[in-house]
Amino acid sequence: MVRQAKEKPIPFMKLSGSGNDFILIDNRVKVVDSKRAGALAAKVCAHRMSVGGDGLILIERSHKADFRWRLFNADGSEAEFSGNGARCAARFAYVKRIAPRRMRFETLAGMIEAEMVSEASPVASGRATGARKPDAVKVRFPDPTGLRLNLRLAIGGVEREAHFLDTGVPHCVYLVDDPDRVDVVGIGRPTRHHPLFQPAGTNVNFIKVLDPHRIRIRTYERGVEDETLACGTGSIASALLASLVAKVESPVTLIPQSGLELTVYFDARDQAFTHVYLQGDARAVYEGRILPDAWK
Repeated sequence: MVRQAKEKPIPFMKLSGSGNDFILIDNRVKVVDSKRAGALAAKVCAHRMSVGGDGLILIERSHKADFRWRLFNADGSEAEFSGNGARCAARFAYVKRIAPRRMRFETLAGMIEAEMVSEASPVASGRATGARKPDAVKVRFPDPTGLRLNLRLAIGGVEREAHFLDTGVPHCVYLVDDPDRVDVVGIGRPTRHHPLFQPAGTNVNFIKVLDPHRIRIRTYERGVEDETLACGTGSIASALLASLVAKVESPVTLIPQSGLELTVYFDARDQAFTHVYLQGDARAVYEGRILPDAWK
């Protein structure tokens, strides 16, 4: 059992970033005991048994920025970063008036800049209406590190070529003929635990370059330990690596399993990348209170 002080309900908001869903909690007044946050995440992220989600994000006070976050995967492990999670955190902070439209926040991967981007929805008649698309958020990432190209991995008795980049969290990328026919879990899970990527392990992406500005992508996520509908840091790693090995150019639109597109912007020079941005939707789905039965 995960014990919270006096077993009080916890206010929360559920947000989805291109298919990655997160439970967001304003923890500036310590409604969640930070020492038990990982265990709480494992309970409340459980689908069908609790709220369900790919991760839990706590928004906390910061002396350096608009706020600080702590991100926990669905298995309870604390994560350095998430691109889709960052957009959801920014939207949550803006909606809750924790931060302005342009904001900065602390993560284990470094200081992150984000900006709200609103987009009006077109209609069939061409006339403007009050309808809007889910708000988009643009996030600037720290410059990536750890580039490794042309790695050879023996997975399931087959030698495969892969590439690696750390975009706040580690990512391995395979270029494949047809992502829709790839065994994402069957190849992704042993790759995630491969000796080349220890001790931290890696996320695993399977991509096909459609043209110089579009990529189809599927992702196996470390911490979730399964395929997810989208991955922001994986989309960035895939776009940057594809620019080195497959002639992709900024901006790059990535089409994840959710079908909700992500756009990556970057400057590249001599296998180094700067001014890296990720833009995509951040949907505020619902809010309420998590009751004690959700974490017992």
